Amino acid sequence: MRSPHVRVAVNLDQVRASAEAIRQHTGVRLMAVVKADAYGLGAAQVADALASIADEFAYFSLYEARQVRRPGLALGPPDGDPNEYRELRLRPSIATLEDATRFTGVPVAIKVDTAGERFGCPPEELDELVARCDVTDFWTHATQIDAVHRLREACGGRGRPVHAALTALLDEPEAWLDAVRPGLGLYRGAVRVTSRLHAVRETKGPVGYTGFSAARVGVFLAGYSNFVRPGPVLINGRGQQILESGMNTSYVSVDPADKVGDEVVLLGDALTEEELARHFGTRPHEILCRYTAIGPRHYATAGAAST
Repeated sequence: MRSPHVRVAVNLDQVRASAEAIRQHTGVRLMAVVKADAYGLGAAQVADALASIADEFAYFSLYEARQVRRPGLALGPPDGDPNEYRELRLRPSIATLEDATRFTGVPVAIKVDTAGERFGCPPEELDELVARCDVTDFWTHATQIDAVHRLREACGGRGRPVHAALTALLDEPEAWLDAVRPGLGLYRGAVRVTSRLHAVRETKGPVGYTGFSAARVGVFLAGYSNFVRPGPVLINGRGQQILESGMNTSYVSVDPADKVGDEVVLLGDALTEEELARHFGTRPHEILCRYTAIGPRHYATAGAAST
């Protein structure tokens, strides 16, 4: 659940600037990845902001595309009514002969299994699959250049666009092929998540459910029910720590100068997605998805703010 005491500020101008920079840097088609509600930033709002920049959008499922209703590619296993894909101008990703039969007459993309062992068509089965499909493009999920090489080897001479590069390969020109599919590269640095100190006090003994020790603590109004867990924050530009998360509140370390009403930065400023990912032993993608779910989203673009 989202805490009303946390503000998730999404800077759509920053998202647009990142998209424009990627287009200029790569010089190829831009497929903006808006799966998982645009990593939690809001797929509909992001798609509107990128409508004049992105060539198309990449979703995970038909359900996600239905919410946004802009043309593009469904990256996940195909589901739903083939006619709805046609109506939405959405290409399903096909990997099996069964899928090809079900989507006869619908333009499709073929996902090629080059790495990761998720789902995809093995390169040695491509000829038979291509013969059964109205194929518009070939793609793979590549974070390493070796996967790009395998895709080019399998599909480069088939006369249709191929694409592989995610954010991790945006600085590898040989990975750009006919299009790039950035996700994190669009959203990095565009989100600021904050709360306010509700209480600040000196302690006289064990603190909280776990009985931890601290001479002085602050409290803000969000906890584990809002996906908050112990980790780094910033208060008045200084690094502090969430010491314990309860269901709806969290204890945080404070400086003697910190006071009630001061801002607690959970993500943003000098506290980046990458730094939080290192602390929690995860990936920046997960940090964005997790932290954007802590509170209600607010949007800013071209000097105007909206909710």
